[in-house]
Amino acid sequence: MQYFQALLSLSCAIRTAEATGVTQRAALQKELFSEDFLIRRPLLQALQPYEEGPPVFLIDEVDRADEPFEAFLLEALSEFQVTIPELGPIKAETPPIVILTSNRTREVHDALKRRCLYHWVDYPDFQREVEILQARAPETSARLSREVVAFVQALRTEDLFKKPGVAETIDWANCLLALDVIDLSPEVIADTLGAILKYQDDITKLQGSEAKRILDQARASLAPS
Repeated sequence: MQYFQALLSLSCAIRTAEATGVTQRAALQKELFSEDFLIRRPLLQALQPYEEGPPVFLIDEVDRADEPFEAFLLEALSEFQVTIPELGPIKAETPPIVILTSNRTREVHDALKRRCLYHWVDYPDFQREVEILQARAPETSARLSREVVAFVQALRTEDLFKKPGVAETIDWANCLLALDVIDLSPEVIADTLGAILKYQDDITKLQGSEAKRILDQARASLAPS
């Protein structure tokens, strides 16, 4: 909507210039290439001052962006400014708090890494993942929540191409809820593996007795010592 509003304003400005006889190219360019017609998307919005304090700017999964975008971020993360050829640099009065996330689907450039403080976010422990699951899928019973998390965490110890994350834990619980599952069984696991494993080779590894073995391992971890 913001894009179309800016486009409409720009079109009106051009028509007004034509109607009033503003035909000098330099004058028209100066009028049109101004902040009046600048669409401030999230990066420029993060450079604006706010009474509440510096904004938090999230760049999610930066490893999925292309290399030109990485190069574009170098100026933003080192100088906290963006240079627009027609307007010059737009610099933040107060640097925003910038958070970049990466799933390491590819390595980002060293120049970008040097501008960041690195923090590895591991899988949550058992109790924390149960809390997350109950917050995101509150209809799941306490018993089923614990079984689901225990099974998924046991699954992460296996040699899989893609280990399930917390998002898959939540998806699987919602899938089990939709099927009115009360507790896990090898048959239920076999029917719903596609909710937690996304590669056929991984699913094939859990056929037959493997699912029961991991389920028994998960239940053993839940048994009181």
